[in-house]
Amino acid sequence: MHETPPPAPPEPPAPPAAQRHNPLHGVTLEAMVRALSDYYGWPGLAEQMPVRCFQHEPSVNSSLKFLRKTPWAREKVESLYLFMLREQRRAARE
Repeated sequence: MHETPPPAPPEPPAPPAAQRHNPLHGVTLEAMVRALSDYYGWPGLAEQMPVRCFQHEPSVNSSLKFLRKTPWAREKVESLYLFMLREQRRAARE
């Protein structure tokens, strides 16, 4: 009587392809909020994106709590962050 060996465990999925063209890859939400508040200041950030967490007693922690629970606001922050990066690149070329 020959017993067949147990089947090999399935191979783990291949890691995702490098996202070198995705400027948001590896950037945390906290890093985005800090960069935006440094670049625009809290009043400027509230003007760019009028949400309560940027207008009334703004802080990184309160902003992160709100943005993690609110997908539309997070998308706006990501979009504003990309816009800021483009502005910085343009300014560096001049």
